[in-house]
Amino acid sequence: MSKITRRHFIQSATLLGGTSLLLRPGKASARAVGANNRLRVAVVGLNSRGQAHIAGWLEQPDTEIAYLVDPDSRVLARSMKSLEKKLGKDFVAKGVADIRDALADPDLDAISIAAPNHWHSLMTIWGAQAGKHVYVEKPMSHDIGEGRVVVEAQKKYGVVVQHGTQGRSNARTAGLHEAIHAGKFGRLKIAYGYCCKPRGSIKFADPATPPDHLDWDLWRGPAVVDDYHRNYVHYNWHWFWNTGNGDLNNQGTHQLDIARWAIDPDQTHPIRTMALGGRFQWHDQGETPNTMFSMAEYPNGQYVFFNVRNVNYDGYENQVENEYYFEDGGKIIRDKYYPKGSDKGEALDVGEGRVTPGGHWGSFVAACRAGDPSLANGNALEAHYGCVLGHLINNSYRLGQKVPFNLQAGKFGDNADAFEHFSRLHEIMSKGVGIPEDGNEYTVGPWLSFDPETESHQGDFSAEATALLKDVNRPGFEIPGITEL
Repeated sequence: MSKITRRHFIQSATLLGGTSLLLRPGKASARAVGANNRLRVAVVGLNSRGQAHIAGWLEQPDTEIAYLVDPDSRVLARSMKSLEKKLGKDFVAKGVADIRDALADPDLDAISIAAPNHWHSLMTIWGAQAGKHVYVEKPMSHDIGEGRVVVEAQKKYGVVVQHGTQGRSNARTAGLHEAIHAGKFGRLKIAYGYCCKPRGSIKFADPATPPDHLDWDLWRGPAVVDDYHRNYVHYNWHWFWNTGNGDLNNQGTHQLDIARWAIDPDQTHPIRTMALGGRFQWHDQGETPNTMFSMAEYPNGQYVFFNVRNVNYDGYENQVENEYYFEDGGKIIRDKYYPKGSDKGEALDVGEGRVTPGGHWGSFVAACRAGDPSLANGNALEAHYGCVLGHLINNSYRLGQKVPFNLQAGKFGDNADAFEHFSRLHEIMSKGVGIPEDGNEYTVGPWLSFDPETESHQGDFSAEATALLKDVNRPGFEIPGITEL
């Protein structure tokens, strides 16, 4: 296939009504792995997480990094030089700014996406349309609507899609969840996740002219962003709603996915969610909360609770982990089981569960070589379920109203468990961080009702919540509709 330029993509989109950027007409099924069983991969996005992707693929036998892709020419040049130094005479990678140049190569087998969140779904869809397997960083989607399109694209084109939630490749975590599902500890009541790691203020950055080494149009891609400022490039985009999803669906995606994994296997999406929190102490340009307590109820009555706590203070306790609470009063905390009424933890007696071996990188390679999407540890559908959980929680927060900073902020009804866990967070923020009640407020989101079957909202705030189901995309970078795949 000849090289596909950005102009050719835009022309194709125009012919198709301006809504779909197909790489080729008709269905492009996943290609067989190349000659000598060598998997040729393009790594897209070359900053911190992208470097981990490069290292991961270099460890896999018969795997070749065929392309490095980044819209920042300095980052691209630095990564090319580093990879060439590591590989010497085996270095074959081409450096390009636009992923479409790599996707046009008929001999490319897979893409490995470490670009900002707002690009994840569109790149995955383009990859599927081109018949390429896709490893995509978390979260797989920036919003609920585009995540469903990814699921349908994977089904249509039959490619492997694996989500960057490494916990899915952990056989012990899989074994624990299999034991929970089998009722070993009684019926699960609450799966609880924490994303409590210290971060700091990003301060303020004024609008400016994009630097010459950055292709600003490509960096923005589908995200509606008008002015460049240095807080977007290259990391702090996480803390703006049009490009990121806050720490809940950043680091927290891992723990959210694990929490949802523990819920009964026949459950898909929650039927209602709510969140409260705030962006305390920093007084900066960021939009997403640095403190949050949230909850989601599933159709069977089980709950996911989640806690984000990023504000540093003397005595800060890192908690990037999961807990499990059971209906009989037992709980699992930090790999120990505490029976009801006991403060003495017992070692967990669970075996390893079912995962594709090889770790997260090796399992993806194995799935690609087999041409079997079911071998992916964290496939597109499971990724969608976990990401939607985070999006719904974030959307409740985004629709929230300010209330006084005190223990009466929560709208938990008679849910004593929720009040207890929120109280712990509030105590840390008030006494540990030192946030005074006077002059501070929580943002308290409404309960959002959600239909798991139709992936739509009903009831109070349904119009406002529906508006957040799908982002508006920039012209030339639109997410196609399901019928346009």
